[in-house]
Amino acid sequence: MTAAAPTYPDHEALEEVVGGIDTHADTIHVAVVTVVGRDVADEEFLTTLAGYRAATDFLQAHGVIARVGIEGTSSYGAGIARACAAAGMDVREVLRPDKTVRRKQGKSDPIDAYHAARAVLSGRSTSAPKDEKILGLRALHTARRSAVKARTATIHQIQQLLITAPDGIREKYRDLNNARLVETLARCRPNRDDWSVAPCCER
Repeated sequence: MTAAAPTYPDHEALEEVVGGIDTHADTIHVAVVTVVGRDVADEEFLTTLAGYRAATDFLQAHGVIARVGIEGTSSYGAGIARACAAAGMDVREVLRPDKTVRRKQGKSDPIDAYHAARAVLSGRSTSAPKDEKILGLRALHTARRSAVKARTATIHQIQQLLITAPDGIREKYRDLNNARLVETLARCRPNRDDWSVAPCCER
C-alpha cells in the first residue's frame, strides 16, 4: 500500500517563518518556527539530493522563509546549505549549542533544530556560510599539510634506519641533505647476487 503524500497548508495563507537545521552525516533534522518563536513543525530527512529537495519543500510549505539557520555549513551541513541557497533562501551559519544550554534543555535532533532556528531569530547567528572557493582552498591546504606531515615522518624513519645501518652505509649517506638523500635512496636496488648483504645504490 502506497503511503499518502503529506498535505501542507495553502501557500496563500502562509506566514513568515524561520527555519533551523541540525546536521549529521546521514540525516538532517529540520524545524520551523514563527517570527515570534512559536514551534510550527519539524521532520527528519536523509542527506541525499532527494532528501535535500524534500527538506526545502518542507520549509517552504510551512511559510514564507525569512532565514534558515544551519549547523556546520562547511561540514555536515554543506549539502543542505547549498540546496537552501539554490532555493533562494537566506542561509545563516549556526553554532552548536554550548554545554550549558544542552544541560538545561536536553539533547535531541529536534531540540537542536529548533535551537538553530531561534538562534537566527534572536540575532545570535548573523554570519553567512563560508564561500565555496574558501572551502576549496581549505581542502588544498589540508591535503598539503597531510603530505608535509607524511614526508616528515618518512624522513625521520630513514634517519633512524641509517643510525642502525652498517658503518659503510651510514658513511655513504651521512653528508647528504634530506632532498639529496631521498633522491639517492629512490634509486636504490637490491643486490640480486647476494640477498644477505645490504642494498646497494647506483650513484
